[in-house]
Amino acid sequence: MTQALFLLSLCMFVHKKKNRSGTVTIVVVDKSHGRFREVHNLGTSSDAHEIEQLEMEARKWISKYVGQPALDLWPEECLLPQSEIINSIRDLRQDGAVKLLEQVYRSIGFESLGDKILRDLTIVRVCEPRSKLATVDHMRRYWGEDYHYQQIYRYLDTLYNSRKEEVLKISVEHTRKILGGVITVAFYDVTTLYFESFKEDNLRAPGFSKDGKTAETQVVLGLLVSENGYPLSYSLFNGAQFEGRRMIPLVDDFIQRYDIKDFVLAADSGLMSKKNIELLRKAGYKYIIGARIKNEVQSLRTWITEHDNQIYERRKTNGDRLIVSYTDKRADKDRFNRNRGVTRLKQAYKSGRISKDKINKRGYNKFLIISKDVEVSIDMEKVTEDSKWDGWKGYITNTNINSKDIISQYNGLWVVERSFRISKGTLEMRPMFHFTERSPLTSRRFPN
Repeated sequence: MTQALFLLSLCMFVHKKKNRSGTVTIVVVDKSHGRFREVHNLGTSSDAHEIEQLEMEARKWISKYVGQPALDLWPEECLLPQSEIINSIRDLRQDGAVKLLEQVYRSIGFESLGDKILRDLTIVRVCEPRSKLATVDHMRRYWGEDYHYQQIYRYLDTLYNSRKEEVLKISVEHTRKILGGVITVAFYDVTTLYFESFKEDNLRAPGFSKDGKTAETQVVLGLLVSENGYPLSYSLFNGAQFEGRRMIPLVDDFIQRYDIKDFVLAADSGLMSKKNIELLRKAGYKYIIGARIKNEVQSLRTWITEHDNQIYERRKTNGDRLIVSYTDKRADKDRFNRNRGVTRLKQAYKSGRISKDKINKRGYNKFLIISKDVEVSIDMEKVTEDSKWDGWKGYITNTNINSKDIISQYNGLWVVERSFRISKGTLEMRPMFHFTERSPLTSRRFPN
């Protein structure tokens, strides 16, 4: 999934801009939608050694920007430098993207499976994410691959039943290799994927949807990734289940299956019930989780708000460390979001009445007082109380890592959100149109 991020780096390259004075400016240029745009200026120099250093910094910046180091897709005997090859790109064709993705596919190690259908389906999903019928038509029209759509349906059952573990193992080993053989931190989060269907079964069920789909059935996807967003493991479970219920089994399975030692699990506070924290502690796992500081006991809440713009720490009764920090940037963001939310409430409920379809909506409705089912008003005391927490963020950990590194590692959770955005956006994972739990075509035979 996150390997698709590599394609983003193909649109960026290092450009050496010669100036009239004889100096050279090193800039990172983005080429997308047929236009060139300078996105980062590394500096200017006339010294050859300094120019080389600036080029190296530019390449590092591109790797950091896309969230992963560049992959070595060019053989050693290639005569042209990679930067010149990328600089020469003026247009992208269907076959060009396929060739590049085939190299990515091989570099990860999936080619060892000898599974042509898997390779084709993986690459076409990145190039042209479509329905299965449209995918078959696309491969026939542009690739000359004559797959039957029923063959694709049947293969998906085969992939799940007999190839899933092999694929996961190769992916994890590639991640371990990229990270120098050691996985030190893992990030866990969940999202929801909805169906264009209202039919329920053991997996599909209506529930709280992160996509705002309140009527459609859905499943919950839990994703475990490493630093820089490399995939480690995933789980799919019933769309009505509590988001954090399957986290511990997923982590347990991953740790035992791949013999991972001495790593830290980072997760959002919304996934961490008291039971989950206790299970992590009993299993001997190290963790960094978001703290619900507004729900702490009064003495702790008072202690937090008495401090100023720094990082503070306090030991809880169970031995965990509570770390709290304040930043002006976060305070500005909290204040902006709340003011925008309250403004929307005033506009939506200026009549003082609420319609049935809005009663169960979340967000800043927490500031509403609902009486007689339909009459509403904004509780400004709650708004004022909420403003006291602008800029504050809490973290709970059982590790000995210093406070600044705790905050830095927790902030790495954004890589999971990026993976979800790629899945839902670039790869168009949802909505889904399946109507049966398994393909009804398993009894039919088609050539591989």
